[in-house]
Amino acid sequence: MKVIIQSNHLEVTPSIKSFIENKLSLIKKHFEPIIQIQVNLSVDKAHEKELRQTAEFSIHVKGKDLFALAHHVDLYQAIDLAIAKLDKQIIKVKEITKNHHRPVAMKHLSAASIG
Repeated sequence: MKVIIQSNHLEVTPSIKSFIENKLSLIKKHFEPIIQIQVNLSVDKAHEKELRQTAEFSIHVKGKDLFALAHHVDLYQAIDLAIAKLDKQIIKVKEITKNHHRPVAMKHLSAASIG
């Protein structure tokens, strides 16, 4: 898994980098074949304080690209929100791929053959 961290108008400190890597390890538990993760962190001069710190995550998994964007006053909270969004997306992708290859349940076969 390759992690690329980019930033606009802020310096990525080792604590931010380790925080992101710890949070991404939770996502990796749900879905193993992650190819690349791109993280963009930025601070904007927005009028609303809630929109100043931005965290964008792009994940490239086999067959799909997932994206999450979050804004917050605190950069760590923005990262948490974006990773929570990604976690939901990855669980959904995992369920879809898992259910896609599942054979038809026996109760459906027996009900169809009776009627």
